[in-house]
Amino acid sequence: MNLGVDIGRVIIAPGDDGDEDTSFLHGSLEDALRTPPMEGAFDAIRRLVETFGDRVWLVSKCGPRIQDRTRHWLEHHGFHEKTGLSRDRVVFCLQRRQKADHCAQLGIEAFIDDRLDVLEAMRGHVAHLFWFGEDRGSERAPKWLTAVRDWDEAVEAVLGRL
Repeated sequence: MNLGVDIGRVIIAPGDDGDEDTSFLHGSLEDALRTPPMEGAFDAIRRLVETFGDRVWLVSKCGPRIQDRTRHWLEHHGFHEKTGLSRDRVVFCLQRRQKADHCAQLGIEAFIDDRLDVLEAMRGHVAHLFWFGEDRGSERAPKWLTAVRDWDEAVEAVLGRL
């Protein structure tokens, strides 16, 4: 099974407002680099890479400036060394719906994302969808996906699909 993982608000923690990481998106590069990872993300991804090997991909939607910041952030935090995920397993797209296209091209059968609209676009194309995050307000998880609050639940749910 090939696994896809979103980056923003899944690996890179959200901003203080919990919705958008304003310092990562709109601050300086130094501000962006100070943005912490989500709690447990690196250890969880290392466990998934140990299980799936080179079948783990990071797939993120962002423009060229944020792509550059994201690559800098991954390097600054030693992401690849700490997780074992190869640098060539990071892909970007400019529109959210293109994540589904990447999944089809890469043979991704499971995907972890914090955005319901992204997962909805993958529905019917990606067999196992995981909706990541603690705070969804009043939104209930649809039956066609698995809601996971944090990285411990995500790893357990993904490995449970093997």
